[in-house]
Amino acid sequence: MTELLHLSAEGVRLELLSLGATMRRFDVATAEGWRNIILGHSQLADYQANLGFLGASVGRFANRIDQARITVEGQVYELDANEPPNQVHGGGGGFSRCEWRVLESEQTWAELSLTSPDGDQGFPGQVRATARFEVFSHGAQVTYTATTDAPTVVNLTTHPYFNLDGEGSGNIDHHRLQIAGSHFTPTRPDGIPTGEVRTVSGTALDFRDGEFLGAARLRAEAEQLTRNGGFDHNFAIDGADVRRHCRLVGATGLGLEISSDQPGLQVYTGDHFAGELGTSGQRYPARAGVALETQGFPDAPNHPGFPNTVLRPGQEYRTTTRWQLC
Repeated sequence: MTELLHLSAEGVRLELLSLGATMRRFDVATAEGWRNIILGHSQLADYQANLGFLGASVGRFANRIDQARITVEGQVYELDANEPPNQVHGGGGGFSRCEWRVLESEQTWAELSLTSPDGDQGFPGQVRATARFEVFSHGAQVTYTATTDAPTVVNLTTHPYFNLDGEGSGNIDHHRLQIAGSHFTPTRPDGIPTGEVRTVSGTALDFRDGEFLGAARLRAEAEQLTRNGGFDHNFAIDGADVRRHCRLVGATGLGLEISSDQPGLQVYTGDHFAGELGTSGQRYPARAGVALETQGFPDAPNHPGFPNTVLRPGQEYRTTTRWQLC
């Protein structure tokens, strides 16, 4: 049975679902009162149907895998192709579709766990994963851990769509996004990386100084750099360890900084939305929110030059993403 958890700290309230270890609401205190800044479904059945991964924890492997096939230590594994012929976000029965077990929860934190058996969605090895959500003064974070009993690949992320003007308030074209990434990974039309890591210099994907999403999207369309009319791109974040990945500022002036130890950041502008009913009862237009997903690179198991995503017995996968209001 799906559990509903409520966390709170100064200036922030976080609502979680055990289904998919999902962030359903992220309410923040503003001068006008509480404001929910992430998109969510109006009813549990929509989460059960996995419509759009809204706020969910995705895995075993976030983003896309070419031909739904990986090779781990010389062994080829055929995966669930839920975006034929490729896989996206771990397969049709991936982590976002699973009931996570609530291990413990307090006012400011909650820890959930999931055991993924050997062969789950085609992946080798039994993986035990945890997700620890925490809130603090005007912010929140999640830490994922994972262990395995056989060599496998792991790439976990959270998939919230942000609208800092408020969930259900319209589109995010007037949000300004700054990304601490000087390179991106170009893709084929189906979103699979070509293997190249290309500079953003001189392109509409240069967000280093900050760009309004609407204006940047129009330039990217002219340069044929959009996917399905918007952004759906992985940026290689400069530096190492925990560092700022991006800063998003809404039209009302509310800002959010996202930090992580992950090498990549997927930016997806939600161009698929077409009237879905949200938590507020408002219907979502195209670009109702922007997904900012800290991650390992898409299709990394099939590109030796990308940051490694292999996890072996005796190792622990651990990653933290922090959302700080500013």
